[in-house]
Amino acid sequence: MGCKKQNSMKRIFLIGFMGSGKTTVGKLLAQKLEFSFIDLDQYIENRLLKNISTLFTEGGEDSFRAIEHKLLLEVAQIDNVVVSTGGGTACFHNNMEIMNEAGISIYLKISHQILQNRLQKAKEFRPLIKDKTDQELFAFILEALQKREKYYQQASLIVSNNEPEEDAENSCNKIIKALKTPA
Repeated sequence: MGCKKQNSMKRIFLIGFMGSGKTTVGKLLAQKLEFSFIDLDQYIENRLLKNISTLFTEGGEDSFRAIEHKLLLEVAQIDNVVVSTGGGTACFHNNMEIMNEAGISIYLKISHQILQNRLQKAKEFRPLIKDKTDQELFAFILEALQKREKYYQQASLIVSNNEPEEDAENSCNKIIKALKTPA
């Protein structure tokens, strides 16, 4: 768990699969660092006055990813901020390059079993998985992780959590410790 510190710690971008804890850890991390917190999906919804599901339905994924990219560029200019990105943000356009140049990107790496358990409990809130059976959800997670891992691995820092009982506080403490450790 090394950290390639390219810049001062003015901006921290949390990346990882849906259900990895980006928003929960991000809020806590921002509080501990006395930074602001931005959930990129919420930021998009507030700016466009439409929810993510509607944006996907109206314009398709390509249109949504273009909007997401534009607004990522915007939040990448804000100082002293922790940004929780959407699960796919890292995988489109040159978003990883943008995040790594603007600050420190942190991949919250969670085992597929833990993701399955977390997402099973929150399916109704996530349009991409709400109608999937347990088996379909598991297959979806494995396939998506396989495609996304090459992008996630470009993060400045990787924080793994393979313990079901590990909470946001422990993940946050791991991040803070790693950020303080010289590269």
